Amino acid sequence: MPSFDVASEIDLHELTNAVDQANRELAQRFDFRDTGAKYELEGHSITLHAQVEFQLKQMLDILRVKLGKRGIDVASLDVKDPETNLAAARQQVELRHGIDHETGRKITKLVKDSRLKVQCAIQGDKVRVTGKQRDDLQAAMALLRKSEFDRPLQFENFRD
Repeated sequence: MPSFDVASEIDLHELTNAVDQANRELAQRFDFRDTGAKYELEGHSITLHAQVEFQLKQMLDILRVKLGKRGIDVASLDVKDPETNLAAARQQVELRHGIDHETGRKITKLVKDSRLKVQCAIQGDKVRVTGKQRDDLQAAMALLRKSEFDRPLQFENFRD
């Protein structure tokens, strides 16, 4: 029976490269020279360090450009509020990865409401879509591509 998986994954190698490029750009820019501004990557979380909140906004723009060039969708960013004090400012940026239970239920409900002849099953951080015909699966893919979710979706493991 034909099937495919709906997933939301981030390539950690590309994420590391994007953060390294953003740090290099900060070292080259005149307005950030000798300010101690930097990016720190810890798993799926990036911490921005700067002197003032205005610099954090500029750093966030640089990070978005570098992530976009590396093929990481900026829709997966979850930007937290900046934390400031007299000496420094910092901001957390979380990267959403994997399909949580709530998003999986939204995907399942959307596919069921479309009246396509496919079934959905939540399997961990992925959603498996199965159907009898390949055309139904491709219609489900097109439906999910048009829909807006809080994270980017990839379609993988297509089996005929």
